[in-house]
Parts: sequence; C-alpha cells; structure tokens
Amino acid sequence: MTPLFNADVLRHREFGPTDLLVSPLCIGCAQLGDMPETFTFSVSEEQALATLRSAFRSPINFLDTAASYGDGESERRIGLVLQELGGIPDGYVLATKADRDLETGDYSGEQIKRSVERSLQLLGLDRLPIVYLHDPEHTSFQNAMAPAGPVEVLLRFRDQGVIGHVGVAGGPIDLMLRYVETDAFEAVITHNRYTLLNRTAEPLLELAARKGLAVLNAAPYGSGMLAKGPEAYARYAYHDAPPELIEAVRALAAVCERFGVPLAAAALQFSLRDPRITSTIVGMSRPERITQTVELAQQPIPAELWPELAAIPIPESDPEAKG
Repeated sequence: MTPLFNADVLRHREFGPTDLLVSPLCIGCAQLGDMPETFTFSVSEEQALATLRSAFRSPINFLDTAASYGDGESERRIGLVLQELGGIPDGYVLATKADRDLETGDYSGEQIKRSVERSLQLLGLDRLPIVYLHDPEHTSFQNAMAPAGPVEVLLRFRDQGVIGHVGVAGGPIDLMLRYVETDAFEAVITHNRYTLLNRTAEPLLELAARKGLAVLNAAPYGSGMLAKGPEAYARYAYHDAPPELIEAVRALAAVCERFGVPLAAAALQFSLRDPRITSTIVGMSRPERITQTVELAQQPIPAELWPELAAIPIPESDPEAKG
C-alpha cells in the first residue's frame, strides 16, 4: 500500500498573498504561556525556554503566539529567547495576536493599539511579522469594523510598517466567514473545527482558499484527545468530552490500530494533507515534542485508511458552542 501523503512535509509554502514562506507545521506557543486552567498542566519558564531554543534550531520555521496566552507570559518568554538570539533568526516567521483586555473585556481600537504595543515590548521587537485580530467573537462585527475600531487600528499599523501582515483568528465559523468576506485580511486561523472529529470549518477553508488567504488550522488533536486517546485524555476543545465524542474517538483509534497507524499521525496528517491549509498549528510544551511531531507528519499512511476514517459518524455541532 502506498502512502497518500508526501513525506517531504517541511517544504515551505507561500503564506497567502504575502512574500513569506512558512513550513506546513507551525509551533503553537499557547502552552508555553503556562495556562493550567486551559491545558490542565503547567509549563515552567525553564521548560518553555528550552522548548523555544529547540524551536529556533528546528526545521519548523513558523511560530504562533498571542497577547492573551498567559496574559503576555508566552510573548515574554519568547522575547527572552529572541534577546539571546539577537532577534528573530533569518528564515523564521513569528506571528502573534492582538487581544481584548482580559480583565475588563474592552475590545476597542485603543485596546488593540495597547495590545500591539505591549506585544512589541514583551517580544523585544520593533516590527511584528504577522498579527491577527484574536477571538473577535468577544465583540460585535460592527464594532470591530467601525472607524477607528480594532481592524482599522491593525491596518494602520500595517501601513506604518509596524505590522507586516494582518489576519483574523477566531471560533464561530459564520462570524469568521463575515471577516474573510471583508477582504481586509491576508490570513485566517480556525481552531478545533477541522479535525478527525469535526468538520464545521469546511466552508471557511473553502472561502479563504478561494480568496487566496493563508489558512492556518490550529489544534488538529482537538486539544489532546486525538493525540493521547480518550482513556488518557477525555477532553476536546479544552472541555470534558461528551460520551458520543469519546465513542467516536474509540472508533477512529480502532481503525488506525487495524492499519498499524498511530491515531496522532492520522489526526495530524488529516490537516497536513489538505491543499487548502497553508500550515497546521500544533501546541508544543517540551523540546522533544518538536521531533515527535515531525515524525508523526512523516509516518507512512495507506490511502485506504482515509475513507474508513471518513465513514465514522461524528458530531456536526460547534465544539465550543454553549449548550
């Protein structure tokens, strides 16, 4: 049986309409901000710095963080390593996200300005290669697009050269489609909504790819259950998984076991093999995870596996919708 996926997984790709080239794997740095309330484990500064040093020596040239990850702690730790290295090493690309005020909920243009300025300070940079409008579901579309509002502030920073490229990163797919339709952005991130367990981001991938945006798919393991299995980690999208989701993972794992393929490899390559997706963001909390992720991306997978996985029924609802 011949693998469907090309093992040369690290060949760089164009980042949408920009002149950037990024690896199809992207190192997600949320866990490095020490967020036990989200991930159920803590990451010390020493461990985070070791992971980041390994990242900047690795063949994965793309890192993703946000102002809200640890309320600045992820950016601060990245900044410490960038200071050691004298800035972002040649050939590497760093993206961050501008956020609301986590205490007050303020999502004004002025708050986005403060968020970008704090990111510059914490990262120790005078220019941010990529900045996303983050989690716009916490404000209204009208507010975000208003004169002097969050989007206009980011675009003004881009015009001034403080930001290289502007994207949008959020959850609800209907809302994300509205932002992509504005043609204001060069990139879009979806998370937890295009995995072996969920396909709700399908319309977003289709629209963004048709418009030529860079498309980033985050959390291909659904925050961990598709990597560790439901017995070890019965959570999806940072919440306890319902019984029907756990049963679906067990069925997926059984098919993978029959083919001799790790569930984590199938979950990762489900995203990597999609031509609409520019890069897949995988959270990393230890140096060895970088090597392990590359190995999973290169795991031979027979073509016959995919239709069997696709035949397993999965929920059609938004994984983070509040019921």
